[in-house]
Amino acid sequence: MKFPRIIPSLLCVLIFLAQPFSAASTVKDKKKKPTASPKETINFSAVDQLVQEQINDQTVTGAVLLVGHDGRIVHQKAFGLRATNPRPEPMAVDTIFDLASLTKVVATAPSVMRLVQYGQVRLDEAVSHYIPDFGMNAKDTVTVRQLLTHYSGMRPDVDLNPPWEGRDAAFRLAHEEKLQAPPGALFIYSDTNFIVLGELVERLSGLRLDQYSEVHIFQPLGMKHTRFLPPPEWKSKIAETYAPDRKQILRGQVHDPRAERMGGVAGHAGLFSTAGDLALYAQALISRKTILDGDVIEKMTTPQQPPNAAEVRGLGWDIDSSFSSNRGALLPVGSFGHTGFTGTSMWIDPYTNTYVILLTNSVLPRQGPQLISLRSRVSTAVAALLHLDVTSSGREKQLNITGYNEAAAASRRPRPCAAPPG
Repeated sequence: MKFPRIIPSLLCVLIFLAQPFSAASTVKDKKKKPTASPKETINFSAVDQLVQEQINDQTVTGAVLLVGHDGRIVHQKAFGLRATNPRPEPMAVDTIFDLASLTKVVATAPSVMRLVQYGQVRLDEAVSHYIPDFGMNAKDTVTVRQLLTHYSGMRPDVDLNPPWEGRDAAFRLAHEEKLQAPPGALFIYSDTNFIVLGELVERLSGLRLDQYSEVHIFQPLGMKHTRFLPPPEWKSKIAETYAPDRKQILRGQVHDPRAERMGGVAGHAGLFSTAGDLALYAQALISRKTILDGDVIEKMTTPQQPPNAAEVRGLGWDIDSSFSSNRGALLPVGSFGHTGFTGTSMWIDPYTNTYVILLTNSVLPRQGPQLISLRSRVSTAVAALLHLDVTSSGREKQLNITGYNEAAAASRRPRPCAAPPG
């Protein structure tokens, strides 16, 4: 059978016309081909240098830095030494740190919020409803919320003198405290608040705080190196700390003197953990799942302070206060974090799915403003390197809630919060 002569010609034309289209498609397909994100290959050497300079200056003996973003760890590194006695030992990324006041937000606050989730605690109920002895000395109107936000009016600490020993003694001293300000009137960061919250967990659950948090927080998240009272076999991996009040180097013993007198288990201090375990916890809060219901996590990590208060606090967490320097200059308001006296800190931003964990230790009595500055500089540098998108609608909602004014951080004048633009 013979084809008309027009058919080959038509085929040639079609092939010719198809060639440019095919080439264009190839170029287009190449543009769509997945490539490594700059964030996956980002160079964190500038951030590392900030930490290393602090090590070189001997204001910090050692450190572990861990950065999480978009659901995964994008950078982690160890610096300096985790121990100096009897011989120097290099820091490692799996080093276990005395978290000090990070205990408040990693163990105590989520334990209390789990009790809230199951209806065993009401945030605006008087603490004396659950612990009658706490109501003495005109504290009968102090609420659970006020303890969690540090607006109870109680002073920062119970006295160490005359000497006392044991958890029952600490609880009794907390019950006997007198208010320094009316409940809800003044922000006073107080370890005593969280000593009482630790007692609250025990009274209502029947389990000591270390047992409750182990079963309901750490085990579900797979935090295998997080606990109060670290066992002897952990000692070689624990970072040393220096206790000036005892004039000794500690390793595996709680640094905080009140927690130490309470046997190592307290609501305000005593927890030990690693950067890797804290990353699991931070991601769980961002993902709004596993340990607590999403709405409970939202409540815990958003502003819960009195309406006209200047210092913005979540339930346990710091949001915008005089303690917020570790947020840095670029992580958005609405993120949250906390620090610990031993040199530990973490800051978490659920809007950009980012967290910065910086754990340091010092066996020299020189730790102070330099470390506070380091936390801020590290968070700022990390946020700049990640080129975070902070324009999400969620962030605008959070700005509405806080009425935030960066030029007056921690001393804001209360003002009406305008609705977000259309």
